[in-house]
Amino acid sequence: MDKQQEFVLRTLEERDIRFVRLWFTDVLGVLKSVEIAPAEVEGALLEGIGFDGSAIEGFARLHEADMLARPDPSTFQLLPWRGEKAMTARMFCDVVTPDGLPAVADSRWVLRRALAAAAEAGFTFYTHPEIEFFLLKEPPKRGQPVPGPVDDSGYFDLTPNDISHDFRQQVIGMLERLGISVEFSHHEVAPGQQEIDLRYADALTIADNVMTLRQVVKEVALRQGIYATFMPKPFTEHAGSGMHTHMSLFEGDRNAFYDPTDDYLLSKVAKAFIAGLLTHAAEITAVTNQWVNSYKRLIGDAAVGEAGELMEAPAYALWGHNIRSGLVRVPLYKRGKANTARVEFRLPDSACNPYLTFALMLAAGLRGIQGGYELPPPAGDDIWTLTDSQRRERGIRPLPGSLAEATAVMESSTLVRDTLGDDLFEFFLRNKRAEWDGYRRQVTQFEINRYLPLL
Repeated sequence: MDKQQEFVLRTLEERDIRFVRLWFTDVLGVLKSVEIAPAEVEGALLEGIGFDGSAIEGFARLHEADMLARPDPSTFQLLPWRGEKAMTARMFCDVVTPDGLPAVADSRWVLRRALAAAAEAGFTFYTHPEIEFFLLKEPPKRGQPVPGPVDDSGYFDLTPNDISHDFRQQVIGMLERLGISVEFSHHEVAPGQQEIDLRYADALTIADNVMTLRQVVKEVALRQGIYATFMPKPFTEHAGSGMHTHMSLFEGDRNAFYDPTDDYLLSKVAKAFIAGLLTHAAEITAVTNQWVNSYKRLIGDAAVGEAGELMEAPAYALWGHNIRSGLVRVPLYKRGKANTARVEFRLPDSACNPYLTFALMLAAGLRGIQGGYELPPPAGDDIWTLTDSQRRERGIRPLPGSLAEATAVMESSTLVRDTLGDDLFEFFLRNKRAEWDGYRRQVTQFEINRYLPLL
């Protein structure tokens, strides 16, 4: 038993912890949990806890139903919202088969495998996501209109009796008690829309932290009598919620993306990485934006919300230095601090599976490095004034405009298949096709309003 496992067992006894929740994530990024007594933790750390994998999206075919959730002791934390009377801890788990092999549909393992490939190439992959979400006045009810946002504020607004500000402070306090560092938080552009930015860390830690943040946000909202949603686009008239993710590769302590002699301060490694993201973006979009609703957000800066706010979501595979409508943006780095050089990938939304999303972003970038991809010239904000033929002449390709388009592109992608593995790849495609089929059979309120009075 290693020191971290010993620490967990000692803490359980010293703090008189009553319950331990074992967390893991299904293929769609939905958090799952099984609660065990402290007396069972030592056995769980050594052997795992059995569960019926066939009951979880993507985990097993019926003849492979038996699975084990094996806790990662490095993720042990007390849950601050459970209170002192029934102290509860949690650990993230890796899912394995009874033979001890990684389960093919374990999202965490997919990311571990991608990070191992990066390590073989000499790189460590760091990420820093900006997580957006909406706060609504009350929980939604099926068949009823979307509840209104909790405020009418806009970007960076601070107003008296600010519900959103107090909410974010409570969330950040809980995250810090869970050992999760927050870099920024603020009100976003749309009414009721919030943003919380996690501090840079390795991609596996950040993926765990994204899952934890989503749970904390939901818990705090519930206790305040409001509702938090990570739905990409709950309001037609307002901007959607993205998860813009800043990324960098390090070789030891050196930022492999930084070159002080380049006009953009980007190394050859960084340029090839960006080229990989641009080249393979359409292939990975079904995972980074996995819901039908995700594509209501990806309509680009050409769209303006009811309050005049730009939607600031990418619709084309392009990059630039200051362009916020781009798929990839190169932010200004802090002068004299080479380690802050990075690229920002603006495609994912905050309802994605962060493990699979980070794995595919990394795989696309590494493919660019290994293949020596050439980075095209940067685009400017005039992208929206160009015709489709002019965009094609510049080599600017559109991103998929619907889940159906995204799954069709993904189907022929060797990069996605290799990264996810055959079984998870096939399950994901089946699941997304079924979601699209269910969606296209629905008669929407738009159709009722537009056609019923006319036809």
